[in-house]
Formats: sequence, C-alpha cells, structure tokens
Amino acid sequence: QVQVVESGGGLVQPGGSLTLSCAASGSFDAISNMAWHRQAPGNQRELVASITRSGDLHYVGSVKGRFTISMDNAKNTGYLQMNSLKPEDTALYYCEVGVKRGILNSYYRGQGTQVTVSS
Repeated sequence: QVQVVESGGGLVQPGGSLTLSCAASGSFDAISNMAWHRQAPGNQRELVASITRSGDLHYVGSVKGRFTISMDNAKNTGYLQMNSLKPEDTALYYCEVGVKRGILNSYYRGQGTQVTVSS
C-alpha cells in the first residue's frame, strides 16, 4: 500500500507565495512521476504541473512562470512552489504519484490541501 499526503496549503493574499509538499510512503521501488492537480467548486479538475523522474516538466499555461514543480527522489517527496498567486488559483490542490514495483506502475492520490487566495 502507498500513502500520499499533501501539506502546505492555506490562506494567502493575492501576490503571495505558498509551497505545497507531497510525501509518498509505503511499499514501492521508486517514484516514476508526480503531478499536481487542482479543482475549484463548480470547475473541472485541472492538471497544473507534472514532473517525471528523469526531469521532464509540464505546466498548464495559466501557471507558467509562476509555479515550479520539483521532486526529491531521495525523500520521495515533491513540491509545488507557487508565486504571484491570484484569486483564480483558489482550489483544492492534490498530488498524484506514479510508483514502480518491478515492471508495474501504479498511481495513488492524496486527499488534497486547500489553497485560498483572497484579500
């Protein structure tokens, strides 16, 4: 079993910054990739950013230049550094982790951490 726990959310003023963390633990060989998604009430889930173990990055257009995704393979932990936050970034942010066990890949998601951008 694999556990995924996000942390670091909160209330921040427009223009502020937050860093989200995503820690994976349990029985697996390695993390193959990690992605951050977000969903605001009434909106569809949106892929915000993703990273592979080899370092390939992807960002949705609305966060390019403001958000940075990274991963510490040794700690099985990923991060989403969010700068210049806007009210439209308000959402439940959750992490999805791909892990390898032998030749198999499996995906696990955490419960999420709330980010609210408001003055």
